[in-house]
Amino acid sequence: MILIVKLLYDKNVVLLADICFVTKDDLKAKIGKRIIELRTQKGWSQSDLARACNKDRQAIEKLENGKVNPTVYSLHEVCTALDVSLKNIVDF
Repeated sequence: MILIVKLLYDKNVVLLADICFVTKDDLKAKIGKRIIELRTQKGWSQSDLARACNKDRQAIEKLENGKVNPTVYSLHEVCTALDVSLKNIVDF
């Protein structure tokens, strides 16, 4: 029992430490990479995703390259277009 509690505690501390030490730029880069993965799985170009989100291609390019700080709503639009949950994009 003590071993199980210790393992759960250690795992949660590591997860918390990972969250605490992520920078904004790292987070934007991870989100961008995940969007690229999901988009390419569908066989879509940036233009295809942009059309599905009612955005321009440059906006998608900036999002994927981590050049912008996306709002929750813009991520929601991307998720809707890709037919995935928000958790699927931000859960690393």
